[in-house]
Amino acid sequence: MHASPTPTSATTVRSTPKLAMAVVTTIFFMWGFLTCLNDILIPHLKSVFTLNYTQAMLVQFTFFGAYFLMGLPAGRLVAHLGYKNGIVAGLAVAGVGALMFWPAAAAHSYPLFLGALFVLATGITILQVAANPYVALLGPEKTASSRLNLSQAFNSLGTAIAPVFGGLLILVADPKTPEQLAAMSQADAMSYRAAEAGAVQMPYLGLGIALFALAVFIFLFRLPAIAEASEQNEPRHYGIFEPLRHRHVLLGVLGLFFYVGAEVSIGSVLVNYLSMPEIGAMTEKAATGYVSAYWTGAMVGRFIGSALLVRIDAGKLLAVFAALATVLLLITLSTSGMTAVYAVVAIGLFNSIMFPTIFTLGMAKLGPLTNRASSLLIMAIVGGAVLPLLMGFLADHIGLHHAFVLPLVCYLYIAYYGISGSRVREPVPPATTTRS
Repeated sequence: MHASPTPTSATTVRSTPKLAMAVVTTIFFMWGFLTCLNDILIPHLKSVFTLNYTQAMLVQFTFFGAYFLMGLPAGRLVAHLGYKNGIVAGLAVAGVGALMFWPAAAAHSYPLFLGALFVLATGITILQVAANPYVALLGPEKTASSRLNLSQAFNSLGTAIAPVFGGLLILVADPKTPEQLAAMSQADAMSYRAAEAGAVQMPYLGLGIALFALAVFIFLFRLPAIAEASEQNEPRHYGIFEPLRHRHVLLGVLGLFFYVGAEVSIGSVLVNYLSMPEIGAMTEKAATGYVSAYWTGAMVGRFIGSALLVRIDAGKLLAVFAALATVLLLITLSTSGMTAVYAVVAIGLFNSIMFPTIFTLGMAKLGPLTNRASSLLIMAIVGGAVLPLLMGFLADHIGLHHAFVLPLVCYLYIAYYGISGSRVREPVPPATTTRS
């Protein structure tokens, strides 16, 4: 994965590490935006197709399931193409997935929507495998967590904007209840559902075009090359799961599984939760503002966390943030009304540093195993598929309010990982890093 030694052409932009950070950060923004838009798709498709919570959570199951199924293939692709071309490939695949929303809406098919989401998520999986370790390796190891938190802050900017965007363009009106749909004639009900399904066509068409445009821009941009995790540096006798022999990697994979599962579970049900009479008693469209606040808190927390992590041990700060998220969930579970609303929305602030910090702690001091560890950590994002589905099951059987006990357990594990599980006991000698 070495950059070409030929002079820069008129169509290629040469960069410094700082400029490269700025460019790659746009990728973090885009995949954050696309991922969080699922929080608006879920209540929308739940209404359009008259789904229960478990069925609606198939959106997240499909989307985040792609991380598990495509994580290792994405890792091999990035190792073969290099970080830059891996990012370009990821953007292109995600663009195809976004464009697939048009025929899915035209056919009024929930399975086709899920298929489009899978392709979109496959592209984002490739982006995650390429961009996260690239940012972590683009500078001193000591400040890797700080650097990745800064990039992830712009990921959170995307997640903060997406609910507002989706509320304006997708949740264009309060959805009709199953009772109202049952009272309509079959023709009127079909016409209504077709119109509602079509509301996603133009937004995702625009996103598809933007993804392809960004792919072209990155292709023409000359990113500094990093050979830390190239195929040439991976000893052939290492197996795919070799990094899991290191305790901090194995526990880090579990940490990311629980973190993403908790974060996505909360975000996925937030619109429906805040709409409950005993909680926020607000319309779904109004609730999108609070969903935006939830993700804005994560953005603010990452900017703060990026500064704090220069001075404070990453594991300790992770444990403190997880403990505070646990306290807020206890408040949410034990109260109602606006107290429960504010408590659950505030969790976003403490979610902030968790993904980038667990990621960098989980791939610390692995040298030539870095790329494989990155793939395994990205595969752990499947927690965003499994745990929301489990939360939907709990919501259908014990009520949505009580289902919040699931993310509470997840945050308790993350606190443990920060305190103890993240300690490196058997570091791998680092490989040589080169930049052009």
